[in-house]
This record gives sequence, C-alpha cells and structure tokens, in this order.
Amino acid sequence: DEMPTTKRTLKIKQESSEDTQKRDVMQNIMQILESVQLKWELFQSWTDFSRLHLSNKLAIFGIGYNTRWKEDIRYHYAEISSQVPLGKRLREYFNSEKPEGRVIMTRVQKMNWKNVYYKFLEITISEARCLELHMEIDWIPIAHSKPTGGNVVQYLLPGGIPKSPGLYAIGYEECHEKPPSPPAEHRPPEPATDTQGELEVPSPRASLRVDMESARIIYCYLGIAEVRTLQQCLFLHFQANTKTFSKDWLGINAFLSQNCVVEPGVSPKSIYIKFVEVERDFLSAGSLVECLEKAIGYPLKFNN
Repeated sequence: DEMPTTKRTLKIKQESSEDTQKRDVMQNIMQILESVQLKWELFQSWTDFSRLHLSNKLAIFGIGYNTRWKEDIRYHYAEISSQVPLGKRLREYFNSEKPEGRVIMTRVQKMNWKNVYYKFLEITISEARCLELHMEIDWIPIAHSKPTGGNVVQYLLPGGIPKSPGLYAIGYEECHEKPPSPPAEHRPPEPATDTQGELEVPSPRASLRVDMESARIIYCYLGIAEVRTLQQCLFLHFQANTKTFSKDWLGINAFLSQNCVVEPGVSPKSIYIKFVEVERDFLSAGSLVECLEKAIGYPLKFNN
C-alpha cells in the first residue's frame, strides 16, 4: 500500500509479462507433446516413478486430469525436465508435501478432478539444450556494412561468440508492414469522461510505426559445432566465399551470400543468430534437427 503508484504499475506490468512468457513456454511444450502423439498414463502409485527407466532420465512431461463430467484429459502443467531426472520431478508433482503436489491432491480430494495422468518423452542432454536454444535464448541481429564494390554488403558478426562446441541457429526476419493507425483527428469521438478537456497528443512517429507483431524471425538452419567451435562455424557461414563452399554447406551459405547482393536503395534481408554451448561428448546424441522442427512447427529450409 505504501508503494508509489508508478512503481506499483511497473511491477504489475513486469509480473504480467513474466506470466505471459511462462504461459507461452508451457503452450509450446504442450504442442511438442501433442505433436509426437504420446498416450496419457494413469497415475496409480508411487512405484510408477520408482521404475528404473524413469529414475535418471531427462524428459519433456505433462500432467493432465479429467473430471466426473468430462472424460477428455486436459493439461494441468507441462515442463522440460532438463536439470532434474524425470522420476524425481514427477514425484514432486504427486507428493502432497510439495507445493506442486498439494495443488493436485487438493483438487482430487475436493472432487474438482476425477483422475490424474502423466505423459513424457525422453530426451537427450543435447536435445534439452536445443529446446533451451529455442525457448530461452534471444536472437542476435547481424549487422552489415555499407555496399562495397557496387551492390555487395558484408556481414559484421558480433563479438563474444564462444570458442567452444555447441548448437547455433540462423534465422531471417519475415516482416509484413501493416498500415499505420488513422490520425487522431479522424477517430470517432470518445464518450465523455472525468478528464474531458484534456487532449491526447498523437506521437509524431505514429505514422512511421510498424506493428511489431507482424515481424517474425524464421528459423532456416540449425548448426552443430562439434568438430569446429561455434565461432569458427559462424565465421565460415558468414565470411565464406562462393569458391570455398563445401557440398554440405551449399544451401545456407548460398542463401547468406545471395542476401549480400542488393539493389540500389534496398536493404538486405535481416539475418539473426542464436547459440548455446554444449559439451562435445553430448552433441552426437539425439535427433536435433527433428527436435527443433517439432518445437517450431515447421521444417528447417537448409537442413537436409
């Protein structure tokens, strides 16, 4: 109550943003679970989670429920268990002494729910890091130089790219500009309020504003820096000459090279990268390209 109004408003907005982000991540995880068509398993006893194959595995898992009125199973929660073994994490959700388990037990006792279910997809450490790359790592825009030699620009890679093994993704921005909002003087009059007489001054940049929701970064390539480092791989992609293309890298390198050739007055397509360090021993395990494709919901254009 003693918090100033401005700070309280900012705190509410921050919490709202965090809640929205958590909800989006959970929605993405549920979509992954649905895309691989796993069956729900009825929770019956603690021995379910003491089985050997659950004790030390990493996994994507979901908790579901139904009611006496509707047999369809609905999601209560979904998570990527990438740090804690699946068996231990599930026990927490079915243990009434834990906050997660207390919620579930209370809803069953009060007959809000009829039965509780779970489903899971085992994943490797590298696949867990791949999903982290998608859900938690922000895109980094790649700058480019002014045209040299007529109509050719060069990419300017950022500093700080690790000299270590890992995973990296390359994407490009797909942006459809929407028409700007109509000027304030053409809008219909608002109903009278207590602040009548105050004028809303339109921003001078309003007519130049592009709806950010219309901009979308499309994944087009997932790279595995196993033999080379992340820095070396990205340098080869963005600095390679057409004469040095290898057969394996022709697709993405050709795309990046062609994007450097621009017409006068036209900017190249905006390119982005993201990367995550992964221990070399783990990179050969799992199906990383398919894992990312399931998470994003479309195929990677330059991964064959």
